[in-house]
Amino acid sequence: MSRKLPPLNWLRAFEASARSQSFTRAAAELNLTQAAISKQVKLLELHLREPLFIRNPRSLELTKTGEAYLPKVRDCFDRLAAGTNEVFGRRRSEMLTIRCMVGFSINWLAPRLPRFMARHPGLTVRIISSVWGDEFDREQFDFDIRYGIGKWPGQKARRLTWETITPVCSPALLQGEKPIRNPEDLADHPLLHVLGYEEGWGLWLNAAGVGGDIDKGRGLHFDTSLIAFEVAAKGAGVALGRSCMTEEDLLSGRLVAPFDLALPIDQAFYLITPSDNTPHPDAGLFHDWLIEEAELARTAGDAA
Repeated sequence: MSRKLPPLNWLRAFEASARSQSFTRAAAELNLTQAAISKQVKLLELHLREPLFIRNPRSLELTKTGEAYLPKVRDCFDRLAAGTNEVFGRRRSEMLTIRCMVGFSINWLAPRLPRFMARHPGLTVRIISSVWGDEFDREQFDFDIRYGIGKWPGQKARRLTWETITPVCSPALLQGEKPIRNPEDLADHPLLHVLGYEEGWGLWLNAAGVGGDIDKGRGLHFDTSLIAFEVAAKGAGVALGRSCMTEEDLLSGRLVAPFDLALPIDQAFYLITPSDNTPHPDAGLFHDWLIEEAELARTAGDAA
Protein backbone atom coordinates (compact mmCIF):
# COMPACT_ATOMS: atom_id res chain seq x y z
CA MET A 1 0.00 0.00 0.00
CA SER A 2 1.60 3.27 -1.10
CA ARG A 3 1.99 6.08 1.38
CA LYS A 4 1.24 9.50 -0.10
CA LEU A 5 3.53 11.42 2.22
CA PRO A 6 4.81 14.94 1.55
CA PRO A 7 8.50 15.21 0.69
CA LEU A 8 10.73 15.43 3.76
CA ASN A 9 12.25 18.79 2.77
CA TRP A 10 8.75 20.37 2.68
CA LEU A 11 8.08 19.09 6.19
CA ARG A 12 11.45 20.36 7.43
CA ALA A 13 10.69 23.81 6.00
CA PHE A 14 7.26 23.82 7.67
CA GLU A 15 8.60 22.72 11.09
CA ALA A 16 11.46 25.23 11.11
CA SER A 17 9.19 28.06 9.96
CA ALA A 18 6.56 27.22 12.58
CA ARG A 19 9.15 27.06 15.33
CA SER A 20 10.83 30.35 14.39
CA GLN A 21 7.66 32.04 13.08
CA SER A 22 9.71 33.29 10.16
CA PHE A 23 10.65 32.05 6.68
CA THR A 24 13.85 34.08 6.94
CA ARG A 25 15.01 32.49 10.20
CA ALA A 26 14.03 29.04 8.97
CA ALA A 27 16.08 29.63 5.83
CA ALA A 28 19.15 30.55 7.89
CA GLU A 29 18.73 27.43 10.03
CA LEU A 30 18.39 25.09 7.06
CA ASN A 31 21.01 26.89 4.95
CA LEU A 32 18.54 27.77 2.19
CA THR A 33 17.18 30.99 0.78
CA GLN A 34 14.03 32.61 2.11
CA ALA A 35 12.40 32.13 -1.27
CA ALA A 36 13.16 28.39 -1.24
CA ILE A 37 11.61 27.95 2.21
CA SER A 38 8.55 29.94 1.24
CA LYS A 39 8.15 27.86 -1.93
CA GLN A 40 8.50 24.54 -0.08
CA VAL A 41 5.88 25.54 2.50
CA LYS A 42 3.55 26.66 -0.31
CA LEU A 43 4.00 23.31 -2.11
CA LEU A 44 3.20 21.52 1.16
CA GLU A 45 0.00 23.56 1.55
CA LEU A 46 -1.01 22.73 -2.00
CA HIS A 47 -0.27 19.06 -1.40
CA LEU A 48 -2.38 19.03 1.77
CA ARG A 49 -5.02 21.35 0.28
CA GLU A 50 -5.02 23.41 3.46
CA PRO A 51 -3.27 26.68 4.44
CA LEU A 52 -0.81 26.17 7.30
CA PHE A 53 0.21 29.78 7.94
CA ILE A 54 -1.36 33.20 8.10
CA ARG A 55 1.27 35.37 6.46
CA ASN A 56 1.44 38.66 8.33
CA PRO A 57 3.68 41.52 7.08
CA ARG A 58 6.47 40.81 9.59
CA SER A 59 5.70 37.37 11.01
CA LEU A 60 4.00 34.05 10.48
CA GLU A 61 1.04 32.70 12.42
CA LEU A 62 -0.13 29.10 12.33
CA THR A 63 -3.66 28.40 11.21
CA LYS A 64 -5.80 25.99 13.24
CA THR A 65 -4.83 23.27 10.77
CA GLY A 66 -1.16 24.21 11.10
CA GLU A 67 -1.38 24.06 14.90
CA ALA A 68 -2.89 20.59 14.70
CA TYR A 69 -0.35 19.34 12.16
CA LEU A 70 2.83 20.68 13.82
CA PRO A 71 2.95 18.18 16.76
CA LYS A 72 2.53 15.30 14.32
CA VAL A 73 5.45 16.51 12.21
CA ARG A 74 7.65 17.05 15.27
CA ASP A 75 6.85 13.58 16.57
CA CYS A 76 7.79 12.17 13.18
CA PHE A 77 11.18 13.91 13.26
CA ASP A 78 11.80 12.86 16.87
CA ARG A 79 11.10 9.22 16.05
CA LEU A 80 13.26 9.36 12.95
CA ALA A 81 16.13 10.92 14.93
CA ALA A 82 15.84 8.28 17.64
CA GLY A 83 15.77 5.45 15.13
CA THR A 84 18.74 6.85 13.22
CA ASN A 85 20.73 7.22 16.44
CA GLU A 86 19.85 3.67 17.46
CA VAL A 87 21.21 2.20 14.25
CA PHE A 88 23.93 4.68 13.30
CA GLY A 89 24.37 6.68 16.54
CA ARG A 90 27.58 8.33 17.65
CA ARG A 91 28.12 5.73 20.38
CA ARG A 92 28.96 3.14 17.72
CA SER A 93 32.25 4.91 17.00
CA GLU A 94 33.11 5.71 20.63
CA MET A 95 34.89 3.64 23.24
CA LEU A 96 32.88 1.53 25.61
CA THR A 97 33.03 3.57 28.83
CA ILE A 98 32.53 2.27 32.37
CA ARG A 99 32.46 4.38 35.49
CA CYS A 100 33.47 2.52 38.64
CA MET A 101 34.12 3.43 42.27
CA VAL A 102 37.88 3.73 42.66
CA GLY A 103 38.31 1.13 45.41
CA PHE A 104 36.32 -1.50 43.54
CA SER A 105 38.07 -0.74 40.26
CA ILE A 106 41.50 -1.38 41.81
CA ASN A 107 40.74 -4.19 44.26
CA TRP A 108 38.17 -6.21 42.29
CA LEU A 109 37.96 -5.15 38.65
CA ALA A 110 41.63 -4.58 37.79
CA PRO A 111 42.82 -8.13 38.68
CA ARG A 112 40.11 -9.56 36.40
CA LEU A 113 40.39 -7.20 33.42
CA PRO A 114 43.26 -9.14 31.78
CA ARG A 115 40.87 -12.05 31.29
CA PHE A 116 38.41 -9.77 29.51
CA MET A 117 41.09 -8.34 27.22
CA ALA A 118 42.39 -11.83 26.44
CA ARG A 119 38.88 -12.86 25.41
CA HIS A 120 38.29 -9.69 23.35
CA PRO A 121 41.77 -8.52 22.24
CA GLY A 122 40.53 -6.01 19.66
CA LEU A 123 38.07 -4.20 21.91
CA THR A 124 38.85 -0.79 23.40
CA VAL A 125 37.46 0.05 26.83
CA ARG A 126 37.70 3.18 28.97
CA ILE A 127 37.47 2.88 32.78
CA ILE A 128 36.66 6.09 34.68
CA SER A 129 37.13 5.96 38.45
CA SER A 130 34.91 7.83 40.89
CA VAL A 131 34.89 8.30 44.65
CA TRP A 132 31.33 9.35 45.36
CA GLY A 133 28.26 7.92 43.65
CA ASP A 134 27.28 10.99 41.62
CA GLU A 135 24.28 10.88 39.31
CA PHE A 136 24.81 8.55 36.37
CA ASP A 137 25.46 10.59 33.22
CA ARG A 138 24.11 8.29 30.52
CA GLU A 139 25.57 10.48 27.78
CA GLN A 140 29.12 9.84 29.01
CA PHE A 141 29.01 6.31 30.42
CA ASP A 142 27.67 2.98 29.20
CA PHE A 143 27.83 1.33 32.62
CA ASP A 144 28.20 2.48 36.20
CA ILE A 145 29.36 0.26 39.07
CA ARG A 146 27.95 1.56 42.33
CA TYR A 147 27.56 0.54 45.94
CA GLY A 148 24.17 0.30 47.60
CA ILE A 149 21.08 -1.87 48.01
CA GLY A 150 20.22 -2.07 44.31
CA LYS A 151 17.56 0.62 43.99
CA TRP A 152 18.23 3.50 41.60
CA PRO A 153 15.09 4.95 39.94
CA GLY A 154 15.06 4.73 36.16
CA GLN A 155 18.07 2.40 36.04
CA LYS A 156 18.56 -1.34 35.85
CA ALA A 157 20.78 -2.85 38.55
CA ARG A 158 22.50 -6.25 38.41
CA ARG A 159 24.18 -7.42 41.61
CA LEU A 160 27.89 -8.18 41.36
CA THR A 161 28.99 -8.97 44.93
CA TRP A 162 27.71 -10.71 48.03
CA GLU A 163 29.54 -9.05 50.87
CA THR A 164 30.80 -9.94 54.31
CA ILE A 165 32.65 -7.56 56.60
CA THR A 166 35.47 -8.40 59.01
CA PRO A 167 38.37 -6.45 60.56
CA VAL A 168 41.68 -6.49 58.69
CA CYS A 169 45.07 -5.25 59.83
CA SER A 170 48.82 -5.59 59.41
CA PRO A 171 50.26 -8.96 60.49
CA ALA A 172 52.46 -6.95 62.86
CA LEU A 173 49.45 -6.08 65.02
CA LEU A 174 48.95 -9.73 65.92
CA GLN A 175 52.13 -9.48 67.97
CA GLY A 176 53.84 -6.71 69.89
CA GLU A 177 52.98 -4.70 72.96
CA LYS A 178 49.18 -4.76 72.39
CA PRO A 179 48.50 -7.84 70.26
CA ILE A 180 45.11 -8.37 68.70
CA ARG A 181 43.81 -11.74 69.84
CA ASN A 182 40.14 -11.08 70.71
CA PRO A 183 37.57 -8.48 69.59
CA GLU A 184 38.03 -6.69 72.93
CA ASP A 185 41.62 -5.94 71.91
CA LEU A 186 40.33 -3.54 69.22
CA ALA A 187 39.90 -0.99 72.00
CA ASP A 188 43.69 -0.60 72.00
CA HIS A 189 43.95 0.34 68.31
CA PRO A 190 42.51 3.10 66.07
CA LEU A 191 39.50 2.03 64.00
CA LEU A 192 39.67 3.00 60.33
CA HIS A 193 36.37 4.04 58.76
CA VAL A 194 35.29 4.58 55.13
CA LEU A 195 32.68 7.26 54.51
CA GLY A 196 29.56 6.33 52.57
CA TYR A 197 29.13 2.79 53.90
CA GLU A 198 25.94 2.42 55.92
CA GLU A 199 26.93 -0.95 57.39
CA GLY A 200 30.16 -0.45 59.31
CA TRP A 201 32.00 -0.89 62.57
CA GLY A 202 28.91 -0.61 64.76
CA LEU A 203 27.26 -3.56 63.05
CA TRP A 204 30.31 -5.81 63.32
CA LEU A 205 31.18 -4.88 66.92
CA ASN A 206 27.62 -5.56 68.03
CA ALA A 207 27.67 -8.95 66.30
CA ALA A 208 30.99 -9.73 68.03
CA GLY A 209 29.46 -8.90 71.39
CA VAL A 210 31.66 -5.89 72.18
CA GLY A 211 29.48 -3.09 70.87
CA GLY A 212 28.98 -1.61 74.31
CA ASP A 213 32.66 -1.68 75.25
CA ILE A 214 34.26 0.09 72.29
CA ASP A 215 33.59 3.58 70.92
CA LYS A 216 32.36 2.73 67.41
CA GLY A 217 33.05 6.17 65.91
CA ARG A 218 36.57 6.80 67.11
CA GLY A 219 39.64 6.60 64.91
CA LEU A 220 40.29 7.85 61.39
CA HIS A 221 37.73 8.43 58.62
CA PHE A 222 38.58 8.27 54.89
CA ASP A 223 36.67 8.76 51.67
CA THR A 224 37.99 5.59 49.98
CA SER A 225 38.84 2.05 51.08
CA LEU A 226 42.23 2.38 49.38
CA ILE A 227 43.50 4.84 52.00
CA ALA A 228 42.02 2.86 54.88
CA PHE A 229 43.71 -0.36 53.69
CA GLU A 230 47.02 1.44 53.15
CA VAL A 231 46.97 2.85 56.67
CA ALA A 232 46.01 -0.58 58.03
CA ALA A 233 48.88 -2.23 56.12
CA LYS A 234 51.29 0.23 57.76
CA GLY A 235 50.12 -0.94 61.18
CA ALA A 236 48.45 2.35 62.09
CA GLY A 237 44.98 0.96 62.74
CA VAL A 238 42.39 -1.70 61.94
CA ALA A 239 40.14 -1.37 58.90
CA LEU A 240 36.79 -3.02 58.35
CA GLY A 241 37.26 -4.98 55.16
CA ARG A 242 34.54 -5.88 52.69
CA SER A 243 35.21 -9.32 51.24
CA CYS A 244 35.32 -8.21 47.60
CA MET A 245 37.76 -5.40 48.40
CA THR A 246 40.28 -7.27 50.57
CA GLU A 247 40.71 -10.47 48.55
CA GLU A 248 44.03 -9.55 46.95
CA ASP A 249 45.57 -8.07 50.13
CA LEU A 250 44.61 -11.12 52.20
CA LEU A 251 45.98 -13.55 49.62
CA SER A 252 49.29 -11.67 49.47
CA GLY A 253 49.56 -11.47 53.26
CA ARG A 254 49.73 -7.69 53.19
CA LEU A 255 46.66 -7.72 55.44
CA VAL A 256 45.32 -10.40 57.76
CA ALA A 257 41.86 -11.04 59.23
CA PRO A 258 42.42 -11.71 62.95
CA PHE A 259 38.90 -13.01 63.63
CA ASP A 260 36.69 -15.75 62.17
CA LEU A 261 33.53 -13.61 62.26
CA ALA A 262 32.75 -12.54 58.67
CA LEU A 263 29.37 -10.85 58.91
CA PRO A 264 27.05 -10.89 55.84
CA ILE A 265 25.65 -7.46 54.92
CA ASP A 266 22.91 -6.20 52.61
CA GLN A 267 24.87 -3.59 50.66
CA ALA A 268 26.79 -4.67 47.57
CA PHE A 269 28.28 -3.46 44.31
CA TYR A 270 25.89 -3.33 41.36
CA LEU A 271 26.25 -2.94 37.62
CA ILE A 272 24.00 -0.04 36.61
CA THR A 273 22.57 0.66 33.16
CA PRO A 274 19.90 3.24 32.27
CA SER A 275 16.62 1.61 31.32
CA ASP A 276 15.96 3.85 28.32
CA ASN A 277 19.29 4.33 26.54
CA THR A 278 20.62 2.89 23.30
CA PRO A 279 23.38 0.43 24.25
CA HIS A 280 26.89 0.61 22.87
CA PRO A 281 27.44 -2.21 20.35
CA ASP A 282 30.09 -3.77 22.64
CA ALA A 283 28.08 -3.34 25.84
CA GLY A 284 26.73 -6.87 25.76
CA LEU A 285 30.23 -8.38 25.68
CA PHE A 286 31.34 -6.49 28.78
CA HIS A 287 28.04 -7.07 30.59
CA ASP A 288 28.09 -10.84 30.05
CA TRP A 289 31.75 -11.13 31.02
CA LEU A 290 31.28 -9.08 34.20
CA ILE A 291 28.27 -11.13 35.31
CA GLU A 292 30.26 -14.31 34.63
CA GLU A 293 33.14 -13.04 36.80
CA ALA A 294 30.73 -12.06 39.55
CA GLU A 295 29.20 -15.55 39.58
CA LEU A 296 32.66 -17.14 39.66
CA ALA A 297 33.65 -14.95 42.61
CA ARG A 298 30.43 -15.80 44.41
CA THR A 299 30.94 -19.53 43.87
CA ALA A 300 34.51 -19.28 45.12
CA GLY A 301 33.32 -17.37 48.19
CA ASP A 302 30.65 -19.96 48.96
CA ALA A 303 33.21 -22.77 48.61
CA ALA A 304 35.57 -20.98 50.99
